[in-house]
Amino acid sequence: MDIKIKPNLLNGEVNVPASKSIMHRALICASLSNGSCTISNTYLSEDIKATIKCLENLGASFEVFEDKIKVNGIKHTPKNAILDCNESGSTIRFLIPIAMALGVDSEFIGKGKLVTRPLNTYVEAFQNKGVEFKYNGCLPAFSSGKLTSGNYTIKGNVSSQFITGLLFALPLLDGDSTITVLPPFESKSYVDITLSCLKSFGIEIKQDNLTFYIKGNQSYKATDYYVESDYSQVAFFLVGNVLGNNIKVKNFYRNSVQGDSAIIDILEKIGVECIFDNGILQTNIKSKNSFDIDASDIPDLVPILCVLASFCDGISTISNVYRLKIKESDRILSTMDIIKNLGGKISYDENSDKVTIYGGLSKFNPCTLKTYNDHRIAMCSAIASTICTDDVTVLGAECVNKSYPTFFEVFKNLGGAYDVINVE
Repeated sequence: MDIKIKPNLLNGEVNVPASKSIMHRALICASLSNGSCTISNTYLSEDIKATIKCLENLGASFEVFEDKIKVNGIKHTPKNAILDCNESGSTIRFLIPIAMALGVDSEFIGKGKLVTRPLNTYVEAFQNKGVEFKYNGCLPAFSSGKLTSGNYTIKGNVSSQFITGLLFALPLLDGDSTITVLPPFESKSYVDITLSCLKSFGIEIKQDNLTFYIKGNQSYKATDYYVESDYSQVAFFLVGNVLGNNIKVKNFYRNSVQGDSAIIDILEKIGVECIFDNGILQTNIKSKNSFDIDASDIPDLVPILCVLASFCDGISTISNVYRLKIKESDRILSTMDIIKNLGGKISYDENSDKVTIYGGLSKFNPCTLKTYNDHRIAMCSAIASTICTDDVTVLGAECVNKSYPTFFEVFKNLGGAYDVINVE
């Protein structure tokens, strides 16, 4: 779907959907539990649908309501399963070791860029662990056998999703296990989300610096669970306010397990007051100072932070971004493309792994923007369009379905104006 957006400032209140990161984890924990659980404040994106479908194929069952999901935990596992992960990296990396721990011989398939997103970390980790994992650099991948406990070593600078997958699986095994993370440990905040969720479902894991100690023969306890609203999504609206929009977001609180809540700290450092009042979050723009940040724990915020930096005073830098190359798009290149097309100035130095954004803009230029089938690039484009001097065409806008299917409906309800010019 291609759309043409007419510049118009957004105004009003919005309910940002539940955290996709937390929802993946809660649904998995509930499925591994010994009974029925209700997961509240839920929202069905394409990634979440993929996780639900895969868990169904492993033996769980679900009743989906408007804002909650009832989960009946796995009682009987199949001998074999085909697990279609669609385009969700979280789904495939979380469920590979889980399927092995359950002893389900599985074929993992997907589409889009997920087909080539790397799984080599698991090839190394599962050696001499009672299983066979066949992966030749692209999907499909195949697992067989039953995972055994022991000592696992994982590189910390690839993706924390591999660590999370093992944290889900190892408590189910006979015998104790350890996971040692080789530094640098990046995206640690996502592992913190995992540990918090596991604790809620009765799983005990101890951590000593870069080593996790996991007792075997643990049982997931059936627990009703409320999912926080998504800080990675609210970032688009908060940055929109810095550009001149006036959006209040509902159901947000300062204390959060989400690493992407760092958007609040970043905004406050540049001179934006973030006001929390009974679950309503609004902003007061006092200044727009440039910033220098390390993105190793907040990779999903990088595209919208580049939009923000274009309107800050001076030069901003974002370092440790190389892992963005293996997201839904090469997110370094796709982000640079939209900023440059909008009339901003941005560069990337591969040696220092740093993006530099030159600020001082008051408006963006009209243009046509590719989304590269990347939901975060599409949402960035829409927010940026609100302060363009003329119309902006966004190609492939439907990719927001991956995480926020109603984004453009919300955009229109806030006063955004666009026409669909191509539905293919």
